[in-house]
Amino acid sequence: MNIVDPKRAARSVNIAETREGRGAALAADPGAVRSGGLLARLGRWLERDHLPDPAVLRALYEASLTDGGANQLARHWAERYRAADADERRSLLACLVRAGVDIEPRGDRGMRLFRRLYAQSDRLELMVELRADMLRWRNQVAGLSVLEQELATLLSNWFDVGMLELRHINWDSPASLLEKLIRYEAVHEIRSWDDMRRRVAADRRCYAFFHPRMSDIPLIFVEVAFDGQMAANVQRLIDPSRPVDGLDKARWAIFYSISNTQRGLRGISFGNFLLKRVIEALLDELPQLRSFATLSPIPGFADWLGRRSGDEIQALLKDKAERQAVAEDAAAGAHWLERLRAAAQGEAPDAVRRSGLRLAAHYLTQLRDGDPLDPVARFHLGNGARIERLNWAADDSARGLEQSCGMMVNYLYEPEQLDENRVRLAAGKPRVSRGVQWL
Repeated sequence: MNIVDPKRAARSVNIAETREGRGAALAADPGAVRSGGLLARLGRWLERDHLPDPAVLRALYEASLTDGGANQLARHWAERYRAADADERRSLLACLVRAGVDIEPRGDRGMRLFRRLYAQSDRLELMVELRADMLRWRNQVAGLSVLEQELATLLSNWFDVGMLELRHINWDSPASLLEKLIRYEAVHEIRSWDDMRRRVAADRRCYAFFHPRMSDIPLIFVEVAFDGQMAANVQRLIDPSRPVDGLDKARWAIFYSISNTQRGLRGISFGNFLLKRVIEALLDELPQLRSFATLSPIPGFADWLGRRSGDEIQALLKDKAERQAVAEDAAAGAHWLERLRAAAQGEAPDAVRRSGLRLAAHYLTQLRDGDPLDPVARFHLGNGARIERLNWAADDSARGLEQSCGMMVNYLYEPEQLDENRVRLAAGKPRVSRGVQWL
């Protein structure tokens, strides 16, 4: 005996009626057949919670930007991506790659994909997140690097420096914005709200670039201190208990922290424009300023030194006894690394300190494929600054000792020399001061 469930029967009738009505509509509008089929397959994907069929996603590349079915697919894909965990996001990106892998000629199809996703999600942040994930997984998902490069090209246009707004951030700025600075600070950790208050006090400045479509997110920010001379120790500079001073005697502006906040914008350079704009703003406000310099970390030094052989170290040392000691030492670099870290935390003999500064000076002037080895040196020298001075025991924090044995470097920004210094760098001769040349 068959028992018919009235509710199930009603649903069957409704489904049949829906299918019949949809069929009639499609027959009346042949142009809707393609979109209707796409939406039907999209419905099956969403109902089963499976990964999308690459054949379905192909429409994101090929359909016009006004295609209703493809646009609805883009909205659903973006919503699912935003809600997904890391594993699912990687799988969704792999599906996108497979959907477009054999499109020939490719032309601007990849650009069309991302323009559609942006238009349908209406979230520029999503596009930045997408590229951050692509950078993370481009070596794990075959073909993903092609999409990543296409998205990078679009982001370069969307984040053109002419569209960015420079803002001065102080203690009166919204708490939500100050919280972001605490979270995004990448150079010297902001440890408390008292620390945050001191960094944006009346005798300091903090500036950030914002995009009008991401108006609550600082893209990159710089922290500035003022002094009568070039700073040589970052702990003294950022000490939260340091009294707030007047600016009447300020002659030096010291850029002591520059932080990019969005990994998805890596390689899209607007840091150099930030410093130019900040220098202009500072001179308008404080015309008595005479010099602009950084107090910068040397993040790649320890890794570089630890991999040097005895022969390489020997060629860089001046002290005869030190040269003889490392001659047959295959792990000379690692031994010198530990020696310099220990010396930075105590009374260092002059010979050890000079050797440490000499090794750091050599590292900072090394180039690979025309660019400085050190990422911070690459940024500042590429902007036209020069290496002005190396500072011993300038950062005795755990991080400073770990990455550079406590040493830091001042890069000097002379506005009238920036172009010439960039030309010198392009010729393989980074600009350094006489003091650093002596080292």
